[in-house]
Amino acid sequence: MPVPLFFLFLLIAPLVELYLLIQVGSVIGALPTILLSIFTAVLGAGLVRMEGLSVLFRVQQTLARREVPALEMMEGAVLLVAGVLLFFPGFITDTVGFLLLVPQVRRWLILVLLRRGGAMVQSERGGRIRVIEGEFRRDGD
Repeated sequence: MPVPLFFLFLLIAPLVELYLLIQVGSVIGALPTILLSIFTAVLGAGLVRMEGLSVLFRVQQTLARREVPALEMMEGAVLLVAGVLLFFPGFITDTVGFLLLVPQVRRWLILVLLRRGGAMVQSERGGRIRVIEGEFRRDGD
């Protein structure tokens, strides 16, 4: 996302969230709207913790197999974003945050981002190859 679009998003997103909070508050009342916002934050924190422990367990299993837990680490980063989104009051951020808590949605998003970034390519036989770019050096040569 280019920088000007990102700043435009940072300007418009809170205004849309505020508008929706006011609209919902006018329908169900101010106190229920505040309590609903607090409830989603508390529920989200618990779900992020559970999903985070699940990802941590998968990281440990991957490391025990002597593999690099690249996708699992990226899932942890997406869970961090989900937690931040659930912390902020608002229905749009809560919806996106709760969607990011669904493992299938997280994996799909990560794979889409990896393909767009060129880090994952399709093999000639149709199977997926995980390519993680980086540098290395040999010590002792």
